[in-house]
Amino acid sequence: MRTAETILNIIQDRGKRGLHLEDVYRQLFNPDLYLRAYGRIYSNDGAMTKGMTEETVDGMSMRKIQRIIEALRFERYQWTPARRVNIPKKDGRTRPLGIPAWSDKLLQEVMRSILEAYYEPQFSNSSHGFRPKRGCHTALTTVRRLWSGTKWFIEGDIKGCFDNIDHEILLSIIRERIHDNRFLKLLEGLLKAGYCEQWNFNPTFSGTPQGGIISPLLANIYLDRLDKFIVGRLVPEFTRGRERRFNPVYNRLNVRYNEKLRRKGWKATKEMRELRRTLPTKLTDDPLFRRLKYVRYADDFLLGFQGPKAEAIEIKERIRAFLKENLKLELSEEKTLITHATNDVARFLGYEITNQFSLHTRKVNGRIALRVPADVVNEKCNRYMVKGKPTHRNELVFASDYEIVMRYQQELRGYVQYYILAQNLCWLSKLQWFMSSSMLRTLARKHKTSIRTEQRRLESTRQTPSGPRRCFKITVEREGKKPLVSYFGGLSLSYKKNAIIEDRPLQSIAFRPGPDILVRLAAELCELCGSEQNVEVHHIRKLKDLKFNGRKERPLWVRYMAARQRKTLVLCASCHDDLHAGKPLNRQTA
Repeated sequence: MRTAETILNIIQDRGKRGLHLEDVYRQLFNPDLYLRAYGRIYSNDGAMTKGMTEETVDGMSMRKIQRIIEALRFERYQWTPARRVNIPKKDGRTRPLGIPAWSDKLLQEVMRSILEAYYEPQFSNSSHGFRPKRGCHTALTTVRRLWSGTKWFIEGDIKGCFDNIDHEILLSIIRERIHDNRFLKLLEGLLKAGYCEQWNFNPTFSGTPQGGIISPLLANIYLDRLDKFIVGRLVPEFTRGRERRFNPVYNRLNVRYNEKLRRKGWKATKEMRELRRTLPTKLTDDPLFRRLKYVRYADDFLLGFQGPKAEAIEIKERIRAFLKENLKLELSEEKTLITHATNDVARFLGYEITNQFSLHTRKVNGRIALRVPADVVNEKCNRYMVKGKPTHRNELVFASDYEIVMRYQQELRGYVQYYILAQNLCWLSKLQWFMSSSMLRTLARKHKTSIRTEQRRLESTRQTPSGPRRCFKITVEREGKKPLVSYFGGLSLSYKKNAIIEDRPLQSIAFRPGPDILVRLAAELCELCGSEQNVEVHHIRKLKDLKFNGRKERPLWVRYMAARQRKTLVLCASCHDDLHAGKPLNRQTA
């Protein structure tokens, strides 16, 4: 039997060569694909969350994989409706989120891996959302490096994209490349599985499954038509000329300036030098030169155009017409804007994007700048304030000092890492001050001391690649082990043009050798009693859950997981049932 990687490599090769894909459904009978899928999603936050059934990742076994394969083999697999919950948004509205059953998640991941292997080589380079080795920073880096000279930004947002994807159009797009009716029928069943809200079943007539693992990939397949329309038709049509022609006014002034410089010297040409700085060296409105750039992340896209505004409006209307006629989607009126690149700023992926202009430093003219929006900084500061002043966080008062400092550092690092491409990254120093004040107030409230006392206790200096930085440091001594150390601050907020996106761990974690979860599950051996019958995996959300309700003497299975620092334990069905029932495991072996 072929391994999962072999199957996916063969599918990927067919995708690169543009060949049709056939006999896909039979690949779903391979257990190795399900083991690979399990290894990718078992650690997700939602793996322990129940859908419409009691099934979660806890209790995963090879028997469960075989049941799914058997149902698929006889074409009787039934998708379970997702459990829908509403997530609040910043504007007061809510966003629906579907929670599928665990078996559905596992099968979706298998289907997603097959479709991704085939379609990924065919996607446009302008698409950056939900793709391997791509993301927000790759899209923003492309804009900064390749969009110099842009005059107009066309900000695009598709109204309710994921909810309004037409099933028939999506299936017809996939049917063009994948010739397997059984696979398409299974995919159609997923799209029409429906959802339950407040225990009321609702059918789905459009859209991809909200919260489904496969949904982002299906959206990319659907919107690839838009990418090909813009890149294949609009970009060639609105791109002409090799380069802008020289500005004749600047050339004439430059000739007179050189003549006067030779005759009267440097001081006599000061006024002409100042005037020359205000003139562009090339024609900014050259009718023989046009450039159109395009980038998309999920349902948000941005176009940069060098040309007149009338043509920018035409581009926007043609995109609107294409979406409506071919994909049955609509542009959001309030979010689809045409913005002057120099006099105003465009908003894309949380950044402000503008075209720089300076009378004193001509080399920056026309270059794209990425910036942190001021309202974003203020909005993030408000999370740590009450009535305009920093405040403590009640939910952290009963946590340890180490956990409090680590939590604030993790949040600050997330903000800095996301906006690391911004030229005004130093603006986050305001946010850092509010966060540090909130952290000190939380610690002072916990210990019933003053803010100044906590500041003196934690003040320290940390060496970074950019030099020493002031920070707050907490050290927890451990007998026979290295102390736990956590910092708040110590992050460089200086702009680096070629910043490397990295997320260093807060502390070094020693590598613990041993078989991974896939090998342990495939071995089908209970790690407590040694039984080889009905083996499944016990899961917990966090290692701190192993405190076992504060009992002094912890059971063997708790000590086993804690010693190996694992959130999984392979057990037979009998041991697993006794564990959940709180019964002693009589078949335990030391």
